[in-house]
Amino acid sequence: MSDIDIRTTGRAGRITLTRPKALNALTYEMCMAIDTALRNWREDDAVDLIILDAEGDKAFCAGGDIAELYETGTKGDFGFGQTFWRDEYRLNALIFEYPKPVVSFLQGFSMGGGVGVGCHGNHRIVGESSKISMPECSIGLVPDVGGTLMLALAPGRLGEFLGMTGHRMGPADAILAGFADHFIPLAHWSDLIEMLEASGNADLLQDHAETPPEGKLPGMQSDIDQAFGGETLGDILINLRDSDRDFASNTLDALQRNAPLSMACTVEMLHRLRGPALTMRRALDMEYRFTSRAMEHGDFLEGIRAQIIDKDRNPNWQFADLSVPAAAVSKMLQPLGADALTFEEE
Repeated sequence: MSDIDIRTTGRAGRITLTRPKALNALTYEMCMAIDTALRNWREDDAVDLIILDAEGDKAFCAGGDIAELYETGTKGDFGFGQTFWRDEYRLNALIFEYPKPVVSFLQGFSMGGGVGVGCHGNHRIVGESSKISMPECSIGLVPDVGGTLMLALAPGRLGEFLGMTGHRMGPADAILAGFADHFIPLAHWSDLIEMLEASGNADLLQDHAETPPEGKLPGMQSDIDQAFGGETLGDILINLRDSDRDFASNTLDALQRNAPLSMACTVEMLHRLRGPALTMRRALDMEYRFTSRAMEHGDFLEGIRAQIIDKDRNPNWQFADLSVPAAAVSKMLQPLGADALTFEEE
């Protein structure tokens, strides 16, 4: 297909996203093509590793292609979205659990669905232009595609901050927060990919890694931990409102643009996931509880309307006063029973 180029070169299975004009946004068909290729290569002794990259300078992948999700959802068809998210999450788990090295080259923007494809392999490469974020709360979703796993594991309360604000991480911050592994200047990527294809040896990446430019998060960590240490969205808002620091006012401005229900559920999800029982599949199951309900009971369709369709940037969120009842959070995150996410291969 024209949106993606899948082939074998040397010892490498190669997947290149080829929609640079659309910032390589993932369609359902692209997700399924990646899924099929990975399952085939898993058993292929001629393939030693997988290389994921994308055309264009602006983005590895700016997220999922939400046009069809909006079109079907506004007609009352929630099944397409549920199928999209279910199968995308299965792909995220497949990448995370893959038995061969998966190397991703993450130039420019990697957001949402791009994180799900590019940030679950075991060799995630960032360069000077890399900007990684989970901005789902701005469109009435929650951080998903396995992002809550990394957010729950991030140092201190970075997870709540990154998940609720959608803050964009440069290369050093992405490595700190657990979304990337190595900083390698963009100028070296082409030669490095050729070496990987020829050798099938992902270990050579470490020999080319450099120290990235200093990030922003270390200087913000103390403020983040203090403000985002609350048990609920309400606790976090109280902490921020009680502070006279610039960090607090800037963060409040960011939060007030996002969907209150999404932010409240994000806090609850991270708190439930943290601890020794955390796994990728548990994170994806929790995410699917929310996203499968997001069109009918959440703010997803309104968020897309305001941000993407009408572009008025004036969404009519539920709980616009930022006071989200605990019952509303519980409703979005309760188990799905027979409709729960499963990972059986079909």
